[in-house]
Amino acid sequence: MPILLALLMSVFAIDGDTVILDGRHIRIANIDAPEIGDYKCDAELRLGLVAKRRMAQLMVDGKIVVHEGDPASGRMIDRYGRMLATVEVDGHDVGEIMIAEGLARRWNGKRRPWCN
Repeated sequence: MPILLALLMSVFAIDGDTVILDGRHIRIANIDAPEIGDYKCDAELRLGLVAKRRMAQLMVDGKIVVHEGDPASGRMIDRYGRMLATVEVDGHDVGEIMIAEGLARRWNGKRRPWCN
């Protein structure tokens, strides 16, 4: 069952695939975005910063709905203790938007390099 989060809430983008909503760390389950903390090359860092900004923009306005759990694996929590979830803003899947804009990849169960 989804958790409906109100329009006025605390929202912070950690990076392009992790957000904090009202104090809860949420890993967007269906995507993998470039790293900004553990980046492997300057190009990954640059794209990661763009992805973080875009994630922050997407989360600012609209009704946010969090669907708990990773639809692919059924897991609720990742290895870092973050809630796994897909997230919608005004009915649009945030992960799908990030993929369509080239700021993330579909998560296939393992990380792939962002550097050549």
